[in-house]
Amino acid sequence: MANVHDKHRMRLRERFRANGLDDFQQHQVLELLLFYAIPRKDTNEIAHMLLEEFGSLAGVMDAPIEELVKVKGIGDGAATLLKLIPGVCRFYFDDKNTLGTLLQSTEDIVKFLIPKFVGETEEKVMLLCLDNRNRVAGCPMICRGDVVSANFTPRRVVETAIKYRATNVVLSHNHPMNDALPSRADLDTTFELYETLQRVNIRLLDHIIVSGSDAISIRDSGGFARL
Repeated sequence: MANVHDKHRMRLRERFRANGLDDFQQHQVLELLLFYAIPRKDTNEIAHMLLEEFGSLAGVMDAPIEELVKVKGIGDGAATLLKLIPGVCRFYFDDKNTLGTLLQSTEDIVKFLIPKFVGETEEKVMLLCLDNRNRVAGCPMICRGDVVSANFTPRRVVETAIKYRATNVVLSHNHPMNDALPSRADLDTTFELYETLQRVNIRLLDHIIVSGSDAISIRDSGGFARL
């Protein structure tokens, strides 16, 4: 039986090396990944159990480690590997989006920001800092939590923008469990922050809310009309 599993694993690896993941189904992606944490078990069966429990590949990757290890065949090592993937993806996209990148439109800004939130299951606030030609000077995290949490203050945003010598900034946060529609608190925070930054000659270009692969520009949706 071990020999049968070994041959199956070899075929799946060779298929990936030849053609990538384009023609793989979700359970096959998980099966292949689990080869590297579970050397002697049938990872096909485990992959199906994971998908049945969490609903999708994204659901598996977003699940807490303490929930993953409840699935038969998933130990601490396999659970850690699964949780590592979204974080690695985030680092990968961060590395691709290098400093000095010119962002000329809302579409450019959204494409830059969405990868910053890949795999995040909690809210966080980011500040995209740009120079006077809208080239990226940095994109640090301001805080964990949303824009009305105790950890978020306009002062922290101003200090961060000055630290990165930003002329223009874009505030961004995620809605990991909901759609990207802005709340009243999001709009009020945008208005307050716009006025605060204006006093130190820094322009708030936009506030982008991200939910998965979707994003909404508060400026483009009319939220800056009161400014």
